[in-house]
Amino acid sequence: MAAAPAKQKSKLVGWIDHRLPIFSFMEHELNEYPTPRNLNYWWNYGSLAGIMLVIMIASGIFLAMAYTPHKDMAFDSVERIMRDVNYGWLLRYIHMNGASMFFVVTYIHIFRGLYFGSYKEPRELLWIIGVVILLTMMATAFMGYVLPWGQMSYWGATVITNLFSAIPLVGDWIVTLLWGGFTVDNPTLNRFFSLHYLLPFVIVGIVVLHLIALHQHGSNNPLGIDRKGPQDSIPFHPYYTVKDLFGLCVFLLVYAAFVFYAPNLLGDPANYIPANPLQTPAEIVPEWYFLPFYAILRSVPNILFIPAKLAGVLAMFGAIGVLFILPWLDRSRVRSATFRPLYKWFFWVLVLDCLVLGYVGANRPEGMFLVLGRIATLWYFFHFLILVPLLGVFERPRPLPTSISSAVLKGAAAPAMEK
Repeated sequence: MAAAPAKQKSKLVGWIDHRLPIFSFMEHELNEYPTPRNLNYWWNYGSLAGIMLVIMIASGIFLAMAYTPHKDMAFDSVERIMRDVNYGWLLRYIHMNGASMFFVVTYIHIFRGLYFGSYKEPRELLWIIGVVILLTMMATAFMGYVLPWGQMSYWGATVITNLFSAIPLVGDWIVTLLWGGFTVDNPTLNRFFSLHYLLPFVIVGIVVLHLIALHQHGSNNPLGIDRKGPQDSIPFHPYYTVKDLFGLCVFLLVYAAFVFYAPNLLGDPANYIPANPLQTPAEIVPEWYFLPFYAILRSVPNILFIPAKLAGVLAMFGAIGVLFILPWLDRSRVRSATFRPLYKWFFWVLVLDCLVLGYVGANRPEGMFLVLGRIATLWYFFHFLILVPLLGVFERPRPLPTSISSAVLKGAAAPAMEK
């Protein structure tokens, strides 16, 4: 049945599809794929993340053609791209702001999953693969930020790579391996350039696994209930392709506004100064999408016999690590926060907490910001490790609809992310 559309197109397509059924596969996965009929615009962000990945890879390939990964020429090669390469300024601004846009849609995608319980059975592995994608994205973004070889690039690399020295026994060895020597220098730049070019293709492979896991059990939906039959589903095309295209147009308008009108708004001016190992910047601040984790890193004090540096590193990685075990921490049988009145409010507290951590990460860890950072860090781990398991046991959810179709037709539940 899946091969029929391929035969209707042309003999060539039918000949290929008989030997390599790629057209039948695309017909099933992109056209006939049954999708819950109540998905809203919060489900656009997964496809937007995929589109951003393609944009980042394409723009990165063209930028690599004119970039020179050498400590004496890297900064000047970036300036040459901006000034002498045809449309080089556009490519760089697309790539530079694309990193921020990529993280924006990914973070929204993750918080949507948290709100609607997309990490619950049977989608645990789908969620875990998504967290792996986030980690790989962060590594790729960090290495890419080093490549312009400006002041913030150099000192950011120095500070972040030095964190691994806090790991007992193997810490110094890891730092030396990352540096390729005994300080951030030309070998470091070459390693980071090589890995920054490679990792996006690794992300593509992980995304393929993510999509396979997604299509195994289908998308979650705002009600968080399983499809009961054909009446709960509609084909992906044309209903959600049109919806995704509309969301893409709106997103591209915002993206273009940054590229053409505020290309350096999200960057640091210090990175337009060539790297100088003898002059430390007054403030070393990472990109905005790392700020919450940076705040956690700097907020943790000495804990018993664990020094503050090691405790901060453990807490920073623990902030991501806790997401891996989230499917087993949340014991509630109800997925969607639409039917979980307490969880819904604590979810928005978590969103506010992450914003506070981002604000704290952009300021020095002293005075009010240090206290605020420690409170926000404590709440972050309290939410996942204590609150979520307790809510799963003691919370009384609202009654669930009998099916997706009955809720859609009768308006029994609001599918939006309600506050």
